[in-house]
Amino acid sequence: MGRVGLTADRVARAGAELADEVGFEQVTPSAVARRVGVQVASLYSHVRNAEDLRVRIALLALEEMADRGAAALAGRAGRDALVALGATYRDYAREHPGRYAAAQLRLDHETAMASAGPRHSAMMRAILRGYELPEPEQTHAVRLIGSVIHGYIIQELGGSFDHSEPGPQQSWDRILDALDSLLRHWPHEGQR
Repeated sequence: MGRVGLTADRVARAGAELADEVGFEQVTPSAVARRVGVQVASLYSHVRNAEDLRVRIALLALEEMADRGAAALAGRAGRDALVALGATYRDYAREHPGRYAAAQLRLDHETAMASAGPRHSAMMRAILRGYELPEPEQTHAVRLIGSVIHGYIIQELGGSFDHSEPGPQQSWDRILDALDSLLRHWPHEGQR
């Protein structure tokens, strides 16, 4: 029998807090059990195994980021939307580095489709409405935006920009300017 008041959601939140403190890779059922004050066997009343725990943390992070992203995008389009969503992801990663890492966890197709992941894709597509890109070019653009934003964030969190000038903020701003310019002048298929 699990601890009174302990739920799968509370276990996931405790795991997410731990991930932010020690890194997502260090989160284990035994560490989370210690954090919530139960035996590991009791924790398994709420999560099936270590992978289930990791997936629940990833789902929580995706949901939190999607909620923040939706709020940031409200009423914005084009470059303003691009900057707002990028800043939302970057701020979330700085505040919650373990959760951000969890959000990158590869999910099986069914779980991914039931997660907040499709909301993230929809937000990227909402940005693209300001650039009037046709399908299938939107798919390519969504992948580009995600790759650039998430790649930059991961490098920044890893300290890649700590020892050089200009500072990371100046590069971030320039990269968003370059993305905006590319999206406004998106090449047509076959155009080189």
